[in-house]
Amino acid sequence: MKKELIVQLHASFEELTHVEEDAGVEFWLARDLQKVLGYDTWRRFENVIERAVTACENTGYDSGDHFARVGKMVPLGSGAERKVDDYALTRYACYLIAQNGDPTKEPIAFAQTYFAIQTRKQELIEKRLAEVERLSARKKLTTSEKELSGLIYERLGNDRSFGLIRSEGDKALFGGHSTREMKKKLGVPDKRALADFLPTITIKAKDFANEITNFNIHRDDLKTEYGIADEHVKNNREVRKVLGNRGIVPEQLPASEDTKKIARRVASEEKKLPKQVKPLESPEKEEPPLR
Repeated sequence: MKKELIVQLHASFEELTHVEEDAGVEFWLARDLQKVLGYDTWRRFENVIERAVTACENTGYDSGDHFARVGKMVPLGSGAERKVDDYALTRYACYLIAQNGDPTKEPIAFAQTYFAIQTRKQELIEKRLAEVERLSARKKLTTSEKELSGLIYERLGNDRSFGLIRSEGDKALFGGHSTREMKKKLGVPDKRALADFLPTITIKAKDFANEITNFNIHRDDLKTEYGIADEHVKNNREVRKVLGNRGIVPEQLPASEDTKKIARRVASEEKKLPKQVKPLESPEKEEPPLR
């Protein structure tokens, strides 16, 4: 495929991109793609769309989420307009159309690569954002645990009580399962923290319970191990209830990737970024006019 055609097709696909205003979702219109992909008639191109819809459903996705039927007004020679069927297509839908198109057409061959790369980019971005969110949640949990540990030491004068109180909180959150039992259930190494392997939702749940406990220790001036432990258990139990109302059972969720491993990977990727970025050169300042 000639470089000139590649540049032309890339520009065409970029120009045809629409963005849904409220959700910010990118989409393409099928009748626009029909022309760029080299199909003379709508009926022939619609056959390709139908095969793509079948492929989408065979992978377990709801085709309605990716192929949305829409109407479109087109001008007639007399100056009037008539409504024709069209589809609003997600990036994934476009990829499936390209995969089910005529491979002898150069635009189809280009589209297969173009949308495959765009889809992969989106997946990588979403994965990275999820990783950053999980690391942020883990860091916040560490902060709330340090605050709780400090409050307990300040009021009880020992380092032992924090571990006991946190363990009782875990039992309340995980439906009676102790920290040790949850570590065994999720395959967490003995010397590692349970929270490093919990899914983001559970990390946030533990942090929220900690924040309530910390707040109430100050507000109610709690000063005994029993009083603080009772408060922490109640808060974890209430957080568990909220999750349960939404069909989330903390002890039944599978383990997630080790946060320390994620942190190392993110740090390694950041090291690959250029250490110094050359700034854009500022335009020369114009001399002020003589007065």
